[in-house]
Amino acid sequence: MNRVLGAARLQLINPLASIGIAWAIVALAFAVNLAVWGLGDVDAAAGGATTGGLAALYITVLITFIQAVTMVFPLAMGLSLSRRVFYLGTALVAVVQAVVYGVVLTGLTAVENATAGWGVGLEFWAPGPVDVGNPALQVAVFAVPMAACAFAGIGLGVLFKRWGTTGVYALTAALIVGIGAVVLLLTWRRAWGDMWAWLADRSVEFFALGFPAVALLALAALGYLGLRRAVP
Repeated sequence: MNRVLGAARLQLINPLASIGIAWAIVALAFAVNLAVWGLGDVDAAAGGATTGGLAALYITVLITFIQAVTMVFPLAMGLSLSRRVFYLGTALVAVVQAVVYGVVLTGLTAVENATAGWGVGLEFWAPGPVDVGNPALQVAVFAVPMAACAFAGIGLGVLFKRWGTTGVYALTAALIVGIGAVVLLLTWRRAWGDMWAWLADRSVEFFALGFPAVALLALAALGYLGLRRAVP
């Protein structure tokens, strides 16, 4: 357990890079949105306007966990840590960080609601249906997708260390083919309306908890299997 905690501490050697950059970027996105809402007199409640600025935090977390593997994995191997210990330590940081971020975002949502959208009707931290009203559920709604993004980053980092740029290109090609096949199938079957109707019937919990949880488990398993043969 001590070696796992040691591997976790490796990920926090530079908190400015592992934590600070993500919050700096989302804070910048928040400031820009606040200025637009304030100066442009955009009221989400009246006009139905919304923002996806919070996605900046999730995307940045994904990128930082790519770096957590590509940059820290060689160091961990140099310190004679096993691949299993490195993976468990990195996964521990990802899970704890997702829960802490979920708590912080829930607090920011409470402030946002208490101030009527920071005085300008801005729903930045919990736009639209993301605001579920229950504090405990709200933490989970933020934390589970955050953990999924972190493990997606770990998986992409492992992909690069295991297969290099060839693996990245292969994954890109596979995604293009896969998404293209789905689009062709829906178009051929004239099923776009049915698909949108099915998505509209799904709850927020499905998109924020169920699907990300399944993706998280799959990515965690694939990341661990790939890391076993990755080269530092």
